[in-house]
Amino acid sequence: MKKLSVAVSIVAFLLLAVVAGVHLNIVAVANTPAGNGSVERAVMVQSGQGFKALSDMLYHQGLILHPFKFRLFARFHGYDKLIKAGEYMLSNAMTPKQILQIMVEGKVLLHRLTIPEGYNLTQIAQAVAAAGFGTEADFFKTATDPEFVHAMGLDAQTFEGYLFPDTYYFAIDATPKDIIRAMIKRFREVFTAKWKNRAKAVGMTVHQVITLASIIEKETGVASERPIISSVFHNRLKRKMRLESDPTVIYGIEDYNGNITRKDLKSPTPYNTYTMRGLPPGPISNCGVKAIEAALYPAHTKYLYFVSKKDGTHYFSTNFKEHERAVRKYQLGRY
Repeated sequence: MKKLSVAVSIVAFLLLAVVAGVHLNIVAVANTPAGNGSVERAVMVQSGQGFKALSDMLYHQGLILHPFKFRLFARFHGYDKLIKAGEYMLSNAMTPKQILQIMVEGKVLLHRLTIPEGYNLTQIAQAVAAAGFGTEADFFKTATDPEFVHAMGLDAQTFEGYLFPDTYYFAIDATPKDIIRAMIKRFREVFTAKWKNRAKAVGMTVHQVITLASIIEKETGVASERPIISSVFHNRLKRKMRLESDPTVIYGIEDYNGNITRKDLKSPTPYNTYTMRGLPPGPISNCGVKAIEAALYPAHTKYLYFVSKKDGTHYFSTNFKEHERAVRKYQLGRY
């Protein structure tokens, strides 16, 4: 009986030793990278993907050396149940343990999306699609959905003017709503309470300020002229003069071909500021900080007109006769 007890103890000890040895080996493997960083892969983990399939994929892409031991280590620590779906940038210089931690923490690969100042919804939709975030049509449909606009707390029919131009970073599976929410959040960070109070002081709603700022953005070629251009529009609005801004006319033309004609200037649309008085119904672009500042803080001038000098700058006039002379000089070349 005593000999049997000793034998059982020896067997148990040997089993424990084997288990401990296997565990130490698995831990060593988990802390040993598969290479020196020569292999780097963007790996997409699908929702509902089996852990064996994932480990086999990592092995075939050269990111781990021992898929079975990788699975054992993950299951021992419970990592296999915590993996988050998404795209990950992984390297064979990472240890299997580091790879697991990245996927458990959901540190997904982020892709850059840059929206320049002055882009309208169509151009933003094109930029979103070009960056790999779905299709242009899907984004545009979402950006012009009045229900979603109102759900985001905006008194508008589309998100035109409120998608703040900036550089953003998103996971590749970001939806149009995800992207729009981030842009609206940025807009609200920029348009502070101080600016809201200033809008009230100049007798404008936030929507009117953004509408005017979007026109200033499209009319300005040289940054220093923004407050002056703003002053022209403010002066005309006070006098109930038509704004007569070409960019607003262009915005209202369906399938604009790059050439604005006299017919276009005379064709009534909600955005034709040659035929209607006051501001158009909404913004014509998504403008940056400086354009919004200019709309809120115009320069103090008596200017009522400006004309392009074809070098990015403008000639400003206080009366129509002076404006006519400037048009002949700078646009028609008649001195």
